[in-house]
Amino acid sequence: MERVTGEKQPKPRRPRGAAESLATIVLGFESIVVFLGGLVVYGLKALPASIEPWWGIVAGAGLAVLMILTTRVVRYRWGIVLGWALQAVVLLGAFLVPALAIVALIFGGMYGYATIKGAALDRRNARLAADPPPHA
Repeated sequence: MERVTGEKQPKPRRPRGAAESLATIVLGFESIVVFLGGLVVYGLKALPASIEPWWGIVAGAGLAVLMILTTRVVRYRWGIVLGWALQAVVLLGAFLVPALAIVALIFGGMYGYATIKGAALDRRNARLAADPPPHA
């Protein structure tokens, strides 16, 4: 019998698949690098002369926030697609600072691996849960 202590019991956590977990980790870490990339755009004054350099900070911070928000929706198919769109935006930043192409390739590769291999692991785990192997 459970003792009543007057404290609220914590809500059980929703089970997360490998694709969701891995994509969340990649986007979370990438958000830090993207914010720092915005600071680089500002510091190098890499924007066209008609645009104030501080917009580099705004763009970097905005993209970083979008990535963090996307970590909350990667459990849905459209959330994974949104993550890919954000990877494309980072790649477009290479037109301003060519070094961002390296960032886009590294994190894009990690995001691709996380979503593709994570989905394969999720399918395998679902198949094993539905039909467990016989014990020896």
